[in-house]
Amino acid sequence: MTTALHSCSAPGDHPAPGAPRRAPLADAGIDGGDLVDGFLAGDEECLEIVHRRWSPLVHTLAKRSLGDAREAEDVTQVVFLAAWRGRSGFAPDRGTLPGWLVGIARRKIADALSARTRRTELVAAAGAALLTADDAAVHPEAAVERALLADELARLPVSQRRVLSLAFYDDLTQTQIAELTGWPLGTVKSHARRGLHRLARRLGKDNEIVDCA
Repeated sequence: MTTALHSCSAPGDHPAPGAPRRAPLADAGIDGGDLVDGFLAGDEECLEIVHRRWSPLVHTLAKRSLGDAREAEDVTQVVFLAAWRGRSGFAPDRGTLPGWLVGIARRKIADALSARTRRTELVAAAGAALLTADDAAVHPEAAVERALLADELARLPVSQRRVLSLAFYDDLTQTQIAELTGWPLGTVKSHARRGLHRLARRLGKDNEIVDCA
C-alpha cells in the first residue's frame, strides 16, 4: 500500500440524489491496512466497518465479565466512542486495531465493575440521609420518605439529575458519564456534588455529604 486511503467507500458507492440508498459496503472488500488508514483519517464509513467487524468481540468480552447483556451493550458503545475520539493514540506499528480495541474494552469493563461499587455507596449514602435502620424497622412512613427522595431527584436541575441518574441507575462512573455526555470531567463532578448537596439539604442533613469524586 503506497497511499493512505481517506474513504472506505468503493467507487460509485454513493447513490445519485433520489436513488435508493445502497446496503452498507461489504467488509470483505476493504483491505485491513486501508481500513486502519481510513479510521485514523477520521472516515466515518471506516468506523462503521470497524464497529461491524469487532463490536461482537467487545460485546462478548463485556458480557462474559459483567454477566449482563444490557450493560455489555452500554460498555461496547462506550468502547467504540472512546476509540473514535482517541484514534490518534493508536499506533499500527505497536499492535493490531482489534488488539487495541480489546485493551480499551478491558479498561471500560473494569470501570463498569467499579461503578457497581460506587453505585452501592451512593445509594447507601442517599438512604442514610433519609432514615436510620431503626427508623425503617419501626416507622411505616419510611416508604414515604424513600418516595420523597425519588421525587426530589426528579426536581433537580436537568444536568444534576442526569449525572445522578446515570450514576444511580446505569452504573456509570463519572469518567464514563463525561464520555457519554461530552461534558468535562470537572463539570460532571460539580453536577454530582451539587445534586447530592441539594438532596441532603432537603432532608436536613447538610453535614452528611458523601464525596462522589
